[in-house]
Amino acid sequence: MTAPLTPPHQPHHESGEPDPWRAPQAGGRPAPPVDDGRDDEAGDAPSTGAELRADLRDGALTVVALAVLGIVLGLLWLWLAPKVQLISNGREIYLRDTEGEEAIGADGTFALLALAFGAVSAAGVFWWRRRGGIVLVLALALGGLVGGLVAWRLGVWLGPTTDLVAHAKSVGPNVPFDGPLELRAYGVLVAWPLSAMAVHLTLTGLLGPRDPSPPPAMPQWGPLT
Repeated sequence: MTAPLTPPHQPHHESGEPDPWRAPQAGGRPAPPVDDGRDDEAGDAPSTGAELRADLRDGALTVVALAVLGIVLGLLWLWLAPKVQLISNGREIYLRDTEGEEAIGADGTFALLALAFGAVSAAGVFWWRRRGGIVLVLALALGGLVGGLVAWRLGVWLGPTTDLVAHAKSVGPNVPFDGPLELRAYGVLVAWPLSAMAVHLTLTGLLGPRDPSPPPAMPQWGPLT
C-alpha cells in the first residue's frame, strides 16, 4: 500500500500546517503569515509601562525643582523691584511721588524675571531628558505656576510690612518709608509656565529626536495573466 499524496495546491510543512510563504500559483495570491498579535502586545506592554513610570517620576521631580527655584525668583524680585515710597501726615498715608511708576514696576519686574526663569527651566529640562512628552510639558506648566506662587508670597513676606498704619506711626509724620511689595496684576503669575512650555516645545521641535520612518510596504502579488 502506498502513502496518500499531498495535494499540489496545499503543500505542508513537517508540522503538518500549510506553508504561508509558498510561491503563488496561477490566478492566486500567497496566503499571508498568521499573526495573532500576542508577541507584540507582550513585548510593548512592559516597555510602555516603564516609560510612563519614568515620565511620571521625572515630572514630579520637575515640579519640585521649579518650586524650589521659585525661592530664587522671590529673592531676586525683592532685590530688583522698585520701591514704592509712602509718606504720612499723621492722619493719612499718601504716595510720596504720585506720578511715579514704581507701583507698576514691581509687576513688570516679576513678569520679566518669570519669563527668564521659564526659558531657563525649560532648557534645563530639555537638556536633562533630550525629548518631549506631554507629561514633561504639564510638569513644566504646573511647576512654573507653583514656583511663581512661591516667589510672590516669599517676596511679600520678606519685603516691607503690609501694616501701613503701624509702619507710619513707627517712622513718624512726614518721613518717607517703603510700601509693601505686592502684585497688582495677578496675570503675571502665568508668565513662567507659558514661557517654559513655549521654549520646551520649540526645543523639542527643533532638536528633539525624530520619529522613525515607516517600514516599506510589502509588495502584493496580483493575479497572473
